[in-house]
Amino acid sequence: MRRLLILGTAAAALLMNSAAFAETTLNALFMSQAAYSEADIKAMTADFEKANPGVKVALEFVPYEALHDKIVAASGAGADGYDVVLFDVIWPAEFATRGFLADVSDRIPADATDKIFDGAWTTVEYDGKRYGMPWILDTKYLFYNEDMLKQAGIANPPKTWAELATQAKTIKDKGLVQYPLVWSWSQAEAMICDFTTLTAANGGAFFEEGQPVFASGGARDALAYMKQTLDDGLTNPASREYLEEDVRRVFSNGEAAFALNWTYMNAMANDPAESKVAGKVKVTSAPGVNGKSVASGVNGSMGLGIPSNSPHADEAWKYIAHLTDQSVQETYSKLSLPIWKASYDNPKVAEGQEDLITAAKQSIAVMYPRPLVPSYTEVSDILQKNLHKALLGEASVDEALTAAADRVKRIR
Repeated sequence: MRRLLILGTAAAALLMNSAAFAETTLNALFMSQAAYSEADIKAMTADFEKANPGVKVALEFVPYEALHDKIVAASGAGADGYDVVLFDVIWPAEFATRGFLADVSDRIPADATDKIFDGAWTTVEYDGKRYGMPWILDTKYLFYNEDMLKQAGIANPPKTWAELATQAKTIKDKGLVQYPLVWSWSQAEAMICDFTTLTAANGGAFFEEGQPVFASGGARDALAYMKQTLDDGLTNPASREYLEEDVRRVFSNGEAAFALNWTYMNAMANDPAESKVAGKVKVTSAPGVNGKSVASGVNGSMGLGIPSNSPHADEAWKYIAHLTDQSVQETYSKLSLPIWKASYDNPKVAEGQEDLITAAKQSIAVMYPRPLVPSYTEVSDILQKNLHKALLGEASVDEALTAAADRVKRIR
């Protein structure tokens, strides 16, 4: 009996020791385009795992267009779902309302609020609560081929959208490139980001007192401008099929003088291995409109959150805290700029991308949000379809926007 008791005690101790050394595996969902590269995220994760030997992270990368639906589908997966997810600034209202993300307000250090840009915090906030940590602080910038501008006799990049069109016409008339402008105007969220940038520049709005107002004012001016650049032969007509990576490819091939794109393009367009125009690429804030704005930008930031059904919330938060740490972000700041205000005065962050840092200080301050409503996915889908019809010439600017507004009224 005594022998059995000893054996039983030893077996129990062995089981306890095995449990103590068992690894926790976090399932983390990221996107496979723009901002941090997969290689960067894998490197950050390897450092985290080294510092936390009891935790492993299983990484999954999907295109941005699949990210939202992946998060929604996994919400009912229980313990088999995700522990950490990357989410867009346009989704917290929906995800919080539907209970998909955990409220992490109490996990965030109190002194972090003032150290991080206000525009970054809006990425993870809804109804006074925070559902993650901001991670990617981004807006769209105006990239230009400095050599092409010099050949056209243009000394400085445009300060207004009207000036951009004028410079593009000069470049086209001189035969330097057939289509000076390239955009991501596929029927996708990328087009909404460009439309938002132009709407902000023109002093427009999407909703007032809960009702859509984008059929007139600055939003109408935005779509009219987009269509006019197509009609004038300044915008590459294939832009209506392009996403951000297509824009980067065309611009990097020397087939455009100007492009609107996210931060990540700065490093890649200046990389000789990726670009034929490396060394000729400059970046500035997206232009403004005389009498209305001096610059413009869309809030394209993204955050990291913990799904409500994650069984490993504490470990997940440690991982998020590592990825959003100031020193980590500063180390990987060539494809995505840090969320921390102090980072922009760090010479190592600015090195080699001084013009981007200068542009960021202005652009981050004017980032304009897409509609922050629980029904955003439906609103965006309606806008995408109708804006695209106008750009294809299948509807007039007024017809397209009126149809979109009427449809949105019926779902709200």
